[in-house]
Amino acid sequence: MTCIALVDDEINILTSVSLALEAEGFEVDTFKNGEDAINGFAKKKYDLGLFDIKMPRMNGNELLMKVRSSNNLELKNMPIIFLTSKDQEQDEIIGLKMGAADYIKKPFSQKLLNERIRTVLRVHANRNNNENKKEDSRHDLKKGNLLLDDLKQLCFWKDNVIELTVAEFNLIKSLAKHPGVIKDRNQLMDSMYGDTIYVDDRTIDSHIKRL
Repeated sequence: MTCIALVDDEINILTSVSLALEAEGFEVDTFKNGEDAINGFAKKKYDLGLFDIKMPRMNGNELLMKVRSSNNLELKNMPIIFLTSKDQEQDEIIGLKMGAADYIKKPFSQKLLNERIRTVLRVHANRNNNENKKEDSRHDLKKGNLLLDDLKQLCFWKDNVIELTVAEFNLIKSLAKHPGVIKDRNQLMDSMYGDTIYVDDRTIDSHIKRL
């Protein structure tokens, strides 16, 4: 069973989101702050983390930094989705730069959160599986100094690895495949998330700024 760590200082979020995710077949452990979460991570393996950004004592970005600097490889590579408020765009950008897989704004629909979780888990699983496969150049996309390894979902610029989220990799791949072609917001959103979920305009704005 997929196990999710939900970290938020709002009790109503911990209760409502955990119950909804458990109804979808996920195992969920809840933590009221970053310190409790760190202690929990030392005792148990989690497949995904849902971190609120605006928490007292240790905010979501600080918690993400501790996860990414862990000596535990599984914890270090655990995909993270941020739960954010509408006035936290700069925190979102910082989180994406630090390696968060995605973010979703409060208040959010549970259906949208479920789809975001499944998408991130699917891509993360594919990436892990592909690490054990022989590199296949047929899956590479090269445009000038840009190289995209579709199997490993890695982006290289002048042979240096560029850290991208799942959505950002899909976005830059879509643009690189069709250079010079103008795409509207709906087309860009479809390339990032598919056509099964809705995302607002500011979501894509944050990813564009990051790129």
